[in-house]
Amino acid sequence: MRRAWSLLTAAALAAAGFLAAGPPAAAADADLVRNGGFEAGLDGWSCSAGSAAAVTTPVHGGTSALRATPAGQDNARCSQTVTVKPDSAYTLGAWVQGAYVYLGASGTGTTDVSAWTQSPGAWKQLTATFRTGPSTTSVTVYTHGWYGQPAHVTDDVTLVGPDPGGPGQPQLPATPTGLTASAASSSSVLLSWTAVPGATSYTVHRDGAAPLPVTSAPATVTGLAASTAYTFRVSAVNAAGESPQSAPVSVTTGSGGGGGGGLPAHALVGYLHTSFANGSGYVRMADVPASWDVINLAFGEPTSVTSGDIRFRLCPVAECPNVESPAEFKAAVRAKQAAGKKVLISIGGQNGQVQLPTPAARDTFVSSVSAIIDEYGLDGLDIDFEGHSLSLATGDTDFRNPTTPGIVHLISAVKALKARYGPGFVLTMAPETFFVQLGYQFYGSGPWGGQDPRAGAYLPVIHALRDDLTLLHVQDYNSGPIMGLDNQYHSMGGADFHIAMTDMLLTGFPVAGDTARVFPALRPDQVAIGLPATTNAGNGHTSPAEVTKALNCLTKKTDCGTYRTHGTWPGLRGLMTWSINWDRFGGGEFSRNFDAYYGRTG
Repeated sequence: MRRAWSLLTAAALAAAGFLAAGPPAAAADADLVRNGGFEAGLDGWSCSAGSAAAVTTPVHGGTSALRATPAGQDNARCSQTVTVKPDSAYTLGAWVQGAYVYLGASGTGTTDVSAWTQSPGAWKQLTATFRTGPSTTSVTVYTHGWYGQPAHVTDDVTLVGPDPGGPGQPQLPATPTGLTASAASSSSVLLSWTAVPGATSYTVHRDGAAPLPVTSAPATVTGLAASTAYTFRVSAVNAAGESPQSAPVSVTTGSGGGGGGGLPAHALVGYLHTSFANGSGYVRMADVPASWDVINLAFGEPTSVTSGDIRFRLCPVAECPNVESPAEFKAAVRAKQAAGKKVLISIGGQNGQVQLPTPAARDTFVSSVSAIIDEYGLDGLDIDFEGHSLSLATGDTDFRNPTTPGIVHLISAVKALKARYGPGFVLTMAPETFFVQLGYQFYGSGPWGGQDPRAGAYLPVIHALRDDLTLLHVQDYNSGPIMGLDNQYHSMGGADFHIAMTDMLLTGFPVAGDTARVFPALRPDQVAIGLPATTNAGNGHTSPAEVTKALNCLTKKTDCGTYRTHGTWPGLRGLMTWSINWDRFGGGEFSRNFDAYYGRTG
């Protein structure tokens, strides 16, 4: 449906005359596009990951052109931000080969424009004209193909109009100098450098990590591992493009747990079926094996989807004949804590849909969750929002600054709980891959609408709470194929899936392919891999041998198969499973494998 609408819109644009030669430029006008003939490769252009390259044939002019290939939901968009003069007329042009090739300009301050060609074959010229708004100083020019179409070629992109800087082209900023680095903590580094005249922003480069856009110096880089050496470089950015990178500087982070919540260096996390029974059988708190470092009580659920009023009860005797009394349960919780274990209340689950659309629901969530923590003497909270609990409103496109009320209120509620219980409060999350790693391709309903608004919806929550987050254990199960940082799809059930999904969390990734909006890497001690304990527990069960391969690859860079990780993380926190009950049902195979890998006696 979305494609049909877009093609109809494009046809209307063509009928309106956008697929035609534009008016001639005034004598004083200049071409403001940098490297519009792609003679310098992709210099000056930002293209969706892996979709584009400069080629020497076919070309329209010069010796190079842009060849771009849509793949999956990536329409192979390449763009460039150009400085313009306010309240001025401009003509955008390009020569293209291919079907459904688009050329456009956005951020004009008036009416954004685009042109397209429907049929493949010989070179065709696309042009579009626009007038900038009274305060517009830059526009973004772009070209892209269409979903499901073959590769297309673009050449000789021009934007002709008044030069805001007078004669000559906009100039690249100078290379930053004076770069220094100091360890701000065990997980962060403070960078400083001399400001570059004419630079509008900067990009921080770290080996093995996605580039990090920042507005100015100084800048703090977070999500680092303790006692680890890092090398940084910085480049300056303006409308003309990006400068060469600065001279490198190296720094080692400080030592420390970095928010580990009192967990062991390598922890095993499991869910305990506390309020219900199923085919795995009820396990009393006192009978939970010592292997389990974090015990998540499943589940606290709301009185209604939007009430925010969370309730928790032990499994009814009629359903669980061997259930302990509340007093026995609380005593067993205290005994686990005395043995160094953490016991959390997990909110949500498959059947417990939780939405906080109003401030009243937010406040009720805080008070009701606090009541459960206080009554049972728990160590913190696990957020296991699934299904339709989290989704993004139309127009909410930046994970760094969410506007959806349910997202904003959840973040506020968790921060209130953290403030109430202090630094010892343990916070974990168990999202599905759909809500996290899928955000590499899709975020919310998308720029044109029509996408599932839940795609990537956990990202703003994780990002806003990353300094409070003890552990993120994404459910690498009950998942469809997910694209990794290698731009290949990975399917659950083997080491490859866990390697690719975890690499995304520890490397960071551009959200919805937007390199200006990069979800930063989490610290290794904040990440555990989520798996089902047995074939009965969920789709995507991974054998112990494959689990061992995944751990070897991520922590030692061995047994990686064909996937190439962007780093090695011996500090990876550990594993999570659904569930303690299913592991016991399966003879303890999952926990035994973890204990053997890390040389624990359990």
